[in-house]
Amino acid sequence: MKFIKKNLQLVIGAVLVVLVISMAIFAPLFAPYDPIEDTNLLNSLIPPGENFILGTDIQGRDMLSRIIFGARISLLIGIVSQLINTFIGTLLGLIAGLYGGKVDSFIMNLTNVMLSIPALILALAIMAVFGSNVINIFIALGFTMWTHTCRVTRAQTLSIKEKEYVQAAVASGASKIRMVVKHILPNIISPIIVIATFGAASAILMESSLSFLGVGVQPPTPTWGQMMSVGRDYIWTAPWLIIYPGIALITIVLGLNLMGDGLRDLLDPHIK
Repeated sequence: MKFIKKNLQLVIGAVLVVLVISMAIFAPLFAPYDPIEDTNLLNSLIPPGENFILGTDIQGRDMLSRIIFGARISLLIGIVSQLINTFIGTLLGLIAGLYGGKVDSFIMNLTNVMLSIPALILALAIMAVFGSNVINIFIALGFTMWTHTCRVTRAQTLSIKEKEYVQAAVASGASKIRMVVKHILPNIISPIIVIATFGAASAILMESSLSFLGVGVQPPTPTWGQMMSVGRDYIWTAPWLIIYPGIALITIVLGLNLMGDGLRDLLDPHIK
């Protein structure tokens, strides 16, 4: 109980994230209908009720089932694209911090260029060139949102490599790889995890934005952004089409952000 009271944000965020992840993993068990095949125009736009808890869409498909299965796409894209971002950002940050000089200048200039371009605009351009599918979304989001990880990793590396124990390891003949693995990475893993948590939330929002604009994952695969895009045309006559996918999106993003805040408070030695 003491841990829960002290880390309430972390606990609430973790509970929300675990609930959504569980819903995505066990979607066939939770979903009462098939989100794609169970189409019946006679059930079109039925309001939330006994047979359809969250109502139906314009093709008579169960909204609850589509929201549950839509969690799979959002989580998959959020996690995979953020793993790519974390790998690229950490690698470039380590290289910049370790080697300095022209290498550092080049990487930092590249980072500044990437920061100057809105991530959504760059992702839209990539999707327009390569087409709309899950793999291209991984590329669009995974190679455009690594900048914050890179800057933090570089700053931490520059600070840690000047520590006496690191200098002693270098003087004793330790290689750069050994220095990174044994001394630098263990000391920078905490902020990287926190950034990755926030980054996953941003990636999920970005995927929903792309789907909302019609360049994300294409129908009939259910995604929250795509459902909200369809629902905006029926916002006055069938508001559940946009409200419930929006609540699902808010839940996972809020959970990840709360978890990120909680992890930052838990892992930051200065706060302790």
